[in-house]
Amino acid sequence: MAFNNYGSRFPQTTPIVLNLIIINALVFLAQTVSEGFTDPNVALDLFALHFYKSAYFKPYQLITYMFMHGNFLHILFNMYSLWMFGTMIERSWGPKRFLIFYLICGIGAGLTQLVWSSIRMGDLDPNMLNPENFVNFNSSATVGASGAIMGLLAAFGYLFPNTEFFIIPLPVPVKAKWLVLGMICLDLFGGFSQTKGDDVAHFAHLGGAAVGFLLVLFWNKTNKKSFY
Repeated sequence: MAFNNYGSRFPQTTPIVLNLIIINALVFLAQTVSEGFTDPNVALDLFALHFYKSAYFKPYQLITYMFMHGNFLHILFNMYSLWMFGTMIERSWGPKRFLIFYLICGIGAGLTQLVWSSIRMGDLDPNMLNPENFVNFNSSATVGASGAIMGLLAAFGYLFPNTEFFIIPLPVPVKAKWLVLGMICLDLFGGFSQTKGDDVAHFAHLGGAAVGFLLVLFWNKTNKKSFY
């Protein structure tokens, strides 16, 4: 995927985006060289986002989970998306507002995932939520920056709706507003279809997108500047 904007395909990376990419890369490296991605895993127990009734759950996980990833392709796609969408948004807003927005979207995504987990696990025996009995609980913990990045995607679609993206293998460019809508529809379908083997946190994505859209709408409700 690439986009055509301001006559340049590759905008210069902005400071917060660059630092977020570095932090995520360092955390991923630490995950890889410590315990890898096995289960049980102390790093996942401590920093991934667990169901709120689990003995593993800590409030700080609503922030730490978004800096962890499940595998190389997971972090590669997220960091590429962060660079692609975040660079233009940070350039438009400035570093402080961009960082606040990113973190709020990530936290909102995490809270949405907890709500969905509560609904999904509502019929389970409460005793199964004890880590000693619920042996697969760690594998259901949430990691990744995808929720925060979906918030960036929603903001990008609002601020720059007609920016064109070239998506392989589509023969024609796609405008940002349709790309955003398509991604949201895919997550809605994935979230409600519950396909076997699908380990994507679709409702975290949807929560991040919803928080991002509402926040950018609130910030710009009196802004008369015309975006393209």
